[in-house]
Amino acid sequence: MAQTSRGRSQDRKKVAGGQDYEVQYEQKKTGASSKEIKKAIQSEGNSREKVEKKLGKK
Repeated sequence: MAQTSRGRSQDRKKVAGGQDYEVQYEQKKTGASSKEIKKAIQSEGNSREKVEKKLGKK
């Protein structure tokens, strides 16, 4: 079954801390270490907006 555009959009709004490429993307975007990113995900949840806000991005 193909993923809908809505599903992809919702997926982009989340950070998968267990996926190295997702963590690397956030490292590049925010300049934070992977440990800081994983800690932010743990405290804020996996919402990309909240994680980036916690890390000082946006």
